[in-house]
Amino acid sequence: MSALRSFSRSTLGLLAVGAVVALSGCTPAPQTTPKPTPSPVESAPEPYAGPAVFVGDELDWFLPSAEDIARILPDVGEVGTPTPSLIQVADGGGPDLSPAICNSLVYEPSLTSIGARSVTWSRAVPEQRDGWLHVLQFADEAAAQGLMDTYVDAAQQCAQFAYGGGASTFDSTTAESEDGVRAVAGSLVIDDGFGGGHRLYQGYASVGNVLVNFWQPFSGEAAFDSAQAASFLRDQASAAQKRLVEELTANPPEAPASPPAVDPGAAWSTWDVTVEGIGPIVLGSELDDAIAAVPGAEVIRSEWAGGQTRIVSPDGAASLLLWTDDGATVVVAASVGFANVADEPREDPAALPAAGDVRIGDTVAEAMSAFPGGTSIRIVSSGEYLYQWTTREGGAIRFRVDRDAADPDAVITGILTEDATLRRLPDFG
Repeated sequence: MSALRSFSRSTLGLLAVGAVVALSGCTPAPQTTPKPTPSPVESAPEPYAGPAVFVGDELDWFLPSAEDIARILPDVGEVGTPTPSLIQVADGGGPDLSPAICNSLVYEPSLTSIGARSVTWSRAVPEQRDGWLHVLQFADEAAAQGLMDTYVDAAQQCAQFAYGGGASTFDSTTAESEDGVRAVAGSLVIDDGFGGGHRLYQGYASVGNVLVNFWQPFSGEAAFDSAQAASFLRDQASAAQKRLVEELTANPPEAPASPPAVDPGAAWSTWDVTVEGIGPIVLGSELDDAIAAVPGAEVIRSEWAGGQTRIVSPDGAASLLLWTDDGATVVVAASVGFANVADEPREDPAALPAAGDVRIGDTVAEAMSAFPGGTSIRIVSSGEYLYQWTTREGGAIRFRVDRDAADPDAVITGILTEDATLRRLPDFG
């Protein structure tokens, strides 16, 4: 090969390489596609982990259906419609059982409750008394669970007990779930040895601040599956607890707002009745401090220990009562208007504090509209009728009315506010 041809080929090769390099330099750089920005992912709210405190219409979650009642109890007739009402006998009487804890089985647990939902049913057996079920709301978990502790202990200690000369029994079953919900159901036979006494199917279940209680009289031999009834009550209460957690997870309860400042020298008619107190008087304060919060007021102390203290406004137009605990030192409630006590003055409602826009002399329908979800209460022994509204923190405002609160035209005659967390449970020894 000649040197000239070799040179020519080399030159052509270099030119070709140069052309490729030149062309590559003219090629536009590839465009990168921007990555899409991921949408923010909303994190699920933390599950509610506060106290299991039910209030108002949440009590409906514990109510059994008519079919459930007929399934767990024999001889059930027509089941009534559940109502936001409560009937208390509150006569203070009853048998004296031994051991003393067995007296809890004839105690009215509603006496320390602050709200309720109730259902009654007739009996398929002629001339037999009705059955009842109460869903009872207490001020806090401690109260309801303290009572439930008593019923669990009574189930253990009262399988056999004494009343007079008779041999009495409580044949019961206790059921408990993994989440701590407890229930007791059994047949209670109280025999005085002379052919008298009581025979009742009874059941209790509790979760949070709620206690469910049913009873149904029976005659002859018991025909009651206590294990089935206890399991049902337990599961019903457990389902209500899960529903409460879901509800409060989605809608967390708001912290109560601080009460506004009150002018103690203002006319009492401008004061408000709230769950914190009345005007400048704060529930939970020492009695002497509550009295000192109202300068110039006349103080009328009770003649007996633990009685109510009445304070009268400087102009004499209005007064209110202070109710204390067992030690007569801490103010647990305060009221205006009638309170079913002795020597009550008749005062112009316009001169007295009001609960928001609700005053003494208004109808109970107005109170129910302004304070919805409460409970109508009838106390048989004292002939009292009330409508009571409560808060999740254990506060209660009670409207006393002149007749059954089921009548929307019933007239409000008194208003009381109470810190029900200061109530004390009964001591059964």
